[in-house]
Amino acid sequence: MTLYERVGGENWFRELVERFYAGVEGDPVLRRLYPDDLGPPKDHLAGFLIQYWGGPTTYSDTRGHPRLRMRHAPFSIGLAERDAWYAHMAVAVRAGSLGPEDEADVLTYFEKAADHLVNRPS
Repeated sequence: MTLYERVGGENWFRELVERFYAGVEGDPVLRRLYPDDLGPPKDHLAGFLIQYWGGPTTYSDTRGHPRLRMRHAPFSIGLAERDAWYAHMAVAVRAGSLGPEDEADVLTYFEKAADHLVNRPS
């Protein structure tokens, strides 16, 4: 059974993204990296996560291959941005009522993803 199935589907991921972006909205390090309208980034992140964790492939069907590093290349992402991003995501994940093993797996994924997207030396 996939994580997508274990959490009951799309709604869990949409709520995760809402919790994450609630942190981003007030973060002085991250907010400048995002457009004024956070709706599209929220939809993109939720769609990607739904697909990644075993849900429908709507993200790739509409946007193509995720190519996360390429899609984030225009943004200057250093250690401060990585740390802020991961901190907000970790809070969002921990508030999601996952079991301990699922929570650990999701946090590990996000930690690796945050590291992978750093594109500016410190």
